[in-house]
Amino acid sequence: MSPRVLYVEDNLDNLVLVRRVLNAAGFELLEAMSAQEGIEMAENHLPDLILMDINMPEMDGLTATMHLRKNPAFRDVPIVALTANVMRTVLEQVKTAGCDGYIVKPIQVDTFCDQISSFLKDGKS
Repeated sequence: MSPRVLYVEDNLDNLVLVRRVLNAAGFELLEAMSAQEGIEMAENHLPDLILMDINMPEMDGLTATMHLRKNPAFRDVPIVALTANVMRTVLEQVKTAGCDGYIVKPIQVDTFCDQISSFLKDGKS
């Protein structure tokens, strides 16, 4: 069975790129265009991994991650931040919110699936 990945992203270009890469590699991809929609999709479909954009309008990805981490069903589900901002303070916020790690945007197509697989294997990278 293919791993089910939920990608929460408000930028359509980023969403399309990740969709193409993960679908080509055989992942099942769920998509949400807002943090609130992502929370609802996660609760309804319990993905194997969640990719969370950090900067979104209305509710940011860190707030959504903290919300999901309050639910015991997501205790062992890796949540990986996708961010273009790699300043130390942001990376500390990512960890504090409950993310298992981060992947820098723009993604590197050649290594992206390996990064996802490493989070699925051990929950952290």
